[in-house]
Order: sequence, then structure tokens, then C-alpha cells
Amino acid sequence: MSAPPQDSAPPLEVTDACLIEQSRGQPERFGALFDRYFDAIHRYVHLRLGESAADDIAAETFLRAFRQRDRYDAARAEARAWLYGIASNLVADHRRGEARRYRALAKIAQPVDVSGHDDRVVQRVSAAVMQPRLAAGLARLAAGDRDVLLLVACAQLSYAEVAQALGIPQGTVGSRLNRARKKLRKVIGPYEEEL
Repeated sequence: MSAPPQDSAPPLEVTDACLIEQSRGQPERFGALFDRYFDAIHRYVHLRLGESAADDIAAETFLRAFRQRDRYDAARAEARAWLYGIASNLVADHRRGEARRYRALAKIAQPVDVSGHDDRVVQRVSAAVMQPRLAAGLARLAAGDRDVLLLVACAQLSYAEVAQALGIPQGTVGSRLNRARKKLRKVIGPYEEEL
């Protein structure tokens, strides 16, 4: 007698909305949402505020999400943008410190004089040299523009997800991102002209 064929399809993953709904009666179910998104939220906050604040702000993001889970829109299957919105609001609470951090990073690294053309090319495109220039550019951006840029660049959210996270229209996301990119290009400048 042969064994019945087994279903080879992977098990259906429970949606974020379903987990949040389940967590209303079984709070421990919210842990699955934490497991899915903590690393990504932590990475985003780390990029925004540095290592010292990342643990606390990422944890606070999930604490606030847990406390606000009754207000979650269950029509949205994925909670990713919602969580990034909470994280962005917490980052906004630390915004002045963030701008100071970017200004400090801009002052830290001093360019090293190099003699050869190849060395100048390497220096211009190295991350260590770019960090102060990028930090200076980020410090000069308006808070809303910086939020949009970093949610797209660091968290890799779509325009729709950024709009949802920040509670702004999708068109505003596009215009803020465009404005932020233009301002950064002015600060960073094209490498070819400097070589």
C-alpha cells in the first residue's frame, strides 16, 4: 500500500494584519510581527540615529505598535509601512540630534592629499571620503525631505509605502524625493569635475 501524496506547497504565511488581529486576544502572537520586521527597523534607525539609539528606538517602535494595534487598518495585509511610519515618528523626536550628528560627521573626516591620479579617483569614490559630504548634505535637508529620502534609500520602501508611513500623498513623496536628491547632488557634486 502506498502512502498518500503529500502536499508539496509551502504553508500559507499568516498576514501581518491577521497576526495583529490575533494579538488582540493572544498578545504573544505580536511576537511574530516583531520577528519579521525588527532587524529591518533596527537597521533603518541605526542609519538615521546611530548605533547608540538604534536598540531603544527600534524596541520603542514595536512597543508603540503593540499599544496601537487596535487602531491598525486590517485592510492592509502588510504592516511594514505602518511600522516604518512609527519608527520615522520616533526618529523625528530625535531629529535635532540627528542633524547635529550629520554636521559632526561632515567635520570628522578631513581629505588626505594624494599625488597620483589613480589615488585621487579612489579617494573621490571611497565611502570614507563620501561620508562627510553625504552627512553634510543630509544635515541641510528639510526634515520631511530627509525622511522620504532615507525611507526610500535605506528602508527601500516604495512611494506608496512611504506615503502610508508618513501619512502624506504619494505625489508629495515624489516631489520631496526629487528635491532631496537635487540638494544632495549640489553638496556631493559630480566627481568628474573634481578629478
